[in-house]
Amino acid sequence: MTDEIHDSDIIKPEEMTGETLIDAPQKPGLVVAREILPPLLSILPLSNQPLFPGLIVPLVYEGEEMIHVFREIAKADEQYVGLILVRDEEAPFSTENLFEVGVAAKILKAVEIADHGLHIVVECIERIKANDFTSGPPHIRARVKYHAETSYADNIELKAYTVAIINTIKELLKHNPLHEEELRLFLSRFGLGEPNRLADFAASLTTAGREEMQGVLETYLIFDRMKKVMTLLNREMNVSKIQKRIRSNIDERISEQQRKFFLNEQLHEIQRELGMEEDAGDQEMKRLKKRAEKLKFSAEAGERFDEELRKLSMLDESSPEFSVSRNYLDWLTALPWGRFGKDRYKLKTAERSLNRNHAGLEDVKQRILEFIAIGGRKQEVGGSIILFVGPPGVGKTSIGKAIAEAVNRPFYRFSVGGMRDEAEIKGHRRTYIGAMPGKIIQALKQVRAANPVIMIDEVDKIGNDFRGDPASALLEVLDPEQNSDFLDHYLDVRFDLSRVLFLLTANQLDTVPAPLLDRAEIIRIPGYIADEKVKIARKHLWPRLLQQNGLTRADIRLAPAALKHLVEDYAREPGVRKLEQLLKKIQRKAAMLMASEDKKVVLPLTVNTKNLDEFAGKPKFRDKKQRCGIGMATGLAWTAMGGVILDLEATCVHQDRRGLKLTGQLGKVMQESAEIAYSYITSRLPRYGAAADFFDKAFVHLHVPEGAVPKDGPSAGITMATALLSLALDKAPAAMAMTGEMTLTGEVLPIGGEREKLLAAKRLGIYELILPAANQVDVEELPESIVEGLTIHYARHFDDVAKLVFGIRPRRK
Repeated sequence: MTDEIHDSDIIKPEEMTGETLIDAPQKPGLVVAREILPPLLSILPLSNQPLFPGLIVPLVYEGEEMIHVFREIAKADEQYVGLILVRDEEAPFSTENLFEVGVAAKILKAVEIADHGLHIVVECIERIKANDFTSGPPHIRARVKYHAETSYADNIELKAYTVAIINTIKELLKHNPLHEEELRLFLSRFGLGEPNRLADFAASLTTAGREEMQGVLETYLIFDRMKKVMTLLNREMNVSKIQKRIRSNIDERISEQQRKFFLNEQLHEIQRELGMEEDAGDQEMKRLKKRAEKLKFSAEAGERFDEELRKLSMLDESSPEFSVSRNYLDWLTALPWGRFGKDRYKLKTAERSLNRNHAGLEDVKQRILEFIAIGGRKQEVGGSIILFVGPPGVGKTSIGKAIAEAVNRPFYRFSVGGMRDEAEIKGHRRTYIGAMPGKIIQALKQVRAANPVIMIDEVDKIGNDFRGDPASALLEVLDPEQNSDFLDHYLDVRFDLSRVLFLLTANQLDTVPAPLLDRAEIIRIPGYIADEKVKIARKHLWPRLLQQNGLTRADIRLAPAALKHLVEDYAREPGVRKLEQLLKKIQRKAAMLMASEDKKVVLPLTVNTKNLDEFAGKPKFRDKKQRCGIGMATGLAWTAMGGVILDLEATCVHQDRRGLKLTGQLGKVMQESAEIAYSYITSRLPRYGAAADFFDKAFVHLHVPEGAVPKDGPSAGITMATALLSLALDKAPAAMAMTGEMTLTGEVLPIGGEREKLLAAKRLGIYELILPAANQVDVEELPESIVEGLTIHYARHFDDVAKLVFGIRPRRK
């Protein structure tokens, strides 16, 4: 292909050294082109832009193919070639990729230079149109038709166009003097009485696109051509004016900055002569001293401040150590040394704050009010650590904010989920530029009080690696016996955290480091029942979202039945985060309908059970009923997302040999529970009225559905035993849900998460349950709203379970 360049970019013809392929004799004046131009021309491609008649331009061709073509041209002693623009610069050189119109050009000079390609200088003579290509690439030849320019008689309109183009070119030269030499060269070869040459020359001065330039080249009529050229010139003029204005603005801005700089330097010099000036270092030290006067440093911090200030006074402002020392003093003086907020221990105010932000959770609120009451007696709640445990979206963070509001303390929250570097807790050591204090010190700087409420989220997801153990670093922060002398690595000065109230949150306790659990008071937030979620949505979520989205109750109305349907069939999770997302979706749909200006839309829009799926989509949960049958049993399980129902299935695969197969992605503890249940039932079949040899040759498959979800824990023991006994008795158990760990002797041991499990049963419509007898005390402590409507049976031994679900009285030996 070709790459057109300007005179400044290549070796000039007189400077070319190499093998000269063509050196045309220079004759004074121009020869009439149509008398000598051949009808058959070799075609050379142009890639950047087309060329116009009357121009003398240098070209460079690289690549062996084009150099070989030009050697053939030189060998045939051809002095004229056709130059045509390619349609697509990226496509290969071919006849289909060429425009039809180009120019015939005379080769004035052609030199092949090693490592620099082929350099040629051509004089463009006349427009041509390629009618018939006689050979294909790389050496394309074509029969061409020449467009000979006619002589233009005196024409007033033509003269007006000519004068307009000349004036525009003169104006353009004021903004871009680089075109002045090109204009001088043009005027030396052509006169102003040749409007065709003037139009072509003017077009070549612009920076128009290749398609627009090709359009000018293909315009034969002089008036149409001059109109197009005037359009391009005017656009070029506007671009040049904008560029000049931008350069002028930049120059003015630079000049103004230089002026201010010189004036400031003069002012500093005058002040220095009069003894009135203080350098930046002195000003910085005064600022730090002024801040320190308002603080009540500890003895250690005061000594460190004086030491660092003396060091700062001896450092040069341009020194990197000056910046490090100044940043350290900034942090040291930004901490709330001796500043404490005024606590408030009014239970009525605290209760209003909790009720305003939360519906339900009465037992949790009671625990918090008890905690505040104790703080009021001793006039201090600092040094305490509260760990809120519950599934996502139940309001753990907002409860923390409510506590801070109740005791009138500033609130700060940060998360340690995924944190692997202990320096994020205790800071980086001040050994390099860019070191910073840890999260605790950053929190104190932010709240500007030494007794804030600091919430540390996701402590069950904290990690560790080669960079340290953040959980161990938290021990010094949280331990009341140690945090009175908390030492941040960056400050290297002890700070008293004993009056800070720390709140922790976690989704589950299994992965919380044991030392942290040992230091915290645990408050479980298990989740909301359906009625509580409906109340939260109606009183809190829906009004707040209306305000956020710029809507009012006059725009949209959510029917109570639709809200209940939304809770029960779209958002069954223990929290309200998914419910909030669905309410946002409903309001977005409503806003879009109102913006559509559809005359059928009548305000307020009413969302009811009939049109709810138009706003919120199809229900995510199908009506799931308890499955009953031989070998089936319903269990209750606890997860980090709340309580769930487990449908266990057992079947006899064949009678060839005995065996037990477990599926459903069961964890190690759950597998052991299955083996214990299998061993117990197998050894006591006659006790429950089943054939003693049933499992001798039976290969049993025990499956827990939803195999993609990992499951673990011991509380499915009695459920698995029930499914296996049902298989042996060939009898379906009663429609009950159950939970409890079982031993090899049949004892039913207590479990945890009873509140979540009861809520899960109620959500599914199961109202008769079996729980371990040891959990009766825990159930009696639950709110009445949770156990209301449930029939709970308590079992001490699996015999009690068998009696309830199969109606059999175990035989004694």
